[in-house]
Amino acid sequence: MTLTQQIITVGMVVLGTVLTRFLPFLLFPAGKPTPKYIRYLGAALPPAVFGLLVVYCLKNVSLFAGSHGIPELISIAAVVGLHVWKRQMLLSIAGGTLCYMLLVQLVF
Repeated sequence: MTLTQQIITVGMVVLGTVLTRFLPFLLFPAGKPTPKYIRYLGAALPPAVFGLLVVYCLKNVSLFAGSHGIPELISIAAVVGLHVWKRQMLLSIAGGTLCYMLLVQLVF
């Protein structure tokens, strides 16, 4: 890349970042009620993304080869257990990831 292309690229990244940070505040000011569809998306998207993450993580698990999906099942149980216990999504995801990595690296 030439220097001009690098400057343009950095400028576009900065512009994109600024737009994504400030656009919601311009579209939905504090004194105006949030539209229903935005509230619906705020409620529906987090579980949908979490479900998509689960499907993506389990798509290549083979029950008939290797460890037969045992580390994945134990880690899923850890995620569910942590979430039922503490009700903190970040803790559940981190605990499940840690459990899976320890199982794969040290046990299976």
